[in-house]
Amino acid sequence: MISSTSNPQVKYIRQLCKKSKLRHKDRLFSAEGVRILNEVPKERVRNIYISESFIKSCDITGFEADKIEVVTDEVFKSIADTTTPQGILSLIEMPRYNIEEMIRDDSLLIILEDLQDPGNLGTIMRMAEGAGACGVIMTKQTTDLFSPKAVRATMGAIFRMPYFITDSIEETISQLKKASINIYAATLDGDCDYDKQDYTNPSAIIIGNEGAGIKPGTAALADKKIFIPMKGSLESLNAAMAAGIITYEAARQRRQI
Repeated sequence: MISSTSNPQVKYIRQLCKKSKLRHKDRLFSAEGVRILNEVPKERVRNIYISESFIKSCDITGFEADKIEVVTDEVFKSIADTTTPQGILSLIEMPRYNIEEMIRDDSLLIILEDLQDPGNLGTIMRMAEGAGACGVIMTKQTTDLFSPKAVRATMGAIFRMPYFITDSIEETISQLKKASINIYAATLDGDCDYDKQDYTNPSAIIIGNEGAGIKPGTAALADKKIFIPMKGSLESLNAAMAAGIITYEAARQRRQI
């Protein structure tokens, strides 16, 4: 049993929770809870840490004993990111995808430019799976998908929804256009209603930063700039909500085919 918060493994987990660069260098991330452990492919689980009070009620059959570490409740609180931790935390290997996997005859993609809220990012991953999207593309400036908050917000979709982090959104959009994928930019100054478009063909929807929206240069690369009509005095919707409205409209149209 690990009983010291100064234990090297404990220190490493705390750093992994805090530092995106370390997560991506080691291609590892942490995730709390039994539910998410049940969602992840077992071969991607590197280690499991369980508090001494939770081990009595936790069923972890199917995992090799050498992957499991029991820690004191005090130690577990020091590595947990949640206020009231359940008592189980896993270190999980990141999946690998490439953009070519997402380019298909029925592509439905979401492109995220510089989103900063991990809750929004996780929610969009979850929504993308529910709507039947085949991938989420994001800029390097987008908040880290593997931060503890973003991972929780995906509700397990992080293990099933392909993603791609692009070095150049311009080059990625160009690649998608060459593959005959229509590009739609969701902007406040769009010139056509989002629900008047035909998304039954291969499509990609760009969602911009929560405060600044899509950069003008990026919006100019889209085939069409679309907007969501709103009443009242609202100027915009939450990024995850906007992404969901448009993506589910695309899914609705595709169900009619």
